Amino acid sequence: MKLLEGKVALITGATRGIGKAIGLKFASEGASIAFSDLRHDEQMDATAAEIAALGVKVKAYASNAASLEDSEKLVEEILKEFGRIDILVNNAGITRDNLMLRMTEQDWDAVITVNLKSAFNLTKSVQRAMIKQRGGSIINMSSVVGVNGNAGQANYSASKAGLIGFTKSIAQELGSRGIRCNAIAPGFIETEMTHKLPDDVREAWIKTIPLKRSGKPEDVADVATFLGSDLSSYVSGQVINVCGGMST
Repeated sequence: MKLLEGKVALITGATRGIGKAIGLKFASEGASIAFSDLRHDEQMDATAAEIAALGVKVKAYASNAASLEDSEKLVEEILKEFGRIDILVNNAGITRDNLMLRMTEQDWDAVITVNLKSAFNLTKSVQRAMIKQRGGSIINMSSVVGVNGNAGQANYSASKAGLIGFTKSIAQELGSRGIRCNAIAPGFIETEMTHKLPDDVREAWIKTIPLKRSGKPEDVADVATFLGSDLSSYVSGQVINVCGGMST
């Protein structure tokens, strides 16, 4: 039997990158997939087609995870379509990197709202259904910079550190209802975001990683699959670094 057979997963920010890899991995393990992104485009349709090719039910939704109203509507639509939500992956995120001297208030607010408030929005919206089911797994996508900090990323680091505190609090609040909440803290993962970095910056960063290589979105997806499955039934309130040893 596949690890996620019979489960329904909601993944935000899943059109590309880590979110897409999680959607594909979950589907390969038998989960039905509902995923959202800010707007409906060709990339969203292509991702939905790739997931559907794995033989599972899938539906894509255009929804703003930074809006509580949108999040509540999204969860309502998914429950009508799929009947339940067993796994929530709060993956939506953006960067607005700059040194604090040059960071604007808008840069700060945008990152905190999309990266941190979105997790509040979706968790608040989905918790009632999970409580009724007496079970569920919530997975929040943090980052090693939320653990260690990083110059030029005060807003991003703060949002990802906030997700860790949020994760531990939700694990305590909802644990008695059979709901688990964990965070994943990826390190240097090959995505569109990291591909924009200059080669010398990428090479210097990789030298700091004990495994001496960057990670792939699939590396994160494998850990998410563990956390979404019954293999992790006694794991809650934890932060799992997926970083090749760069953060210990």
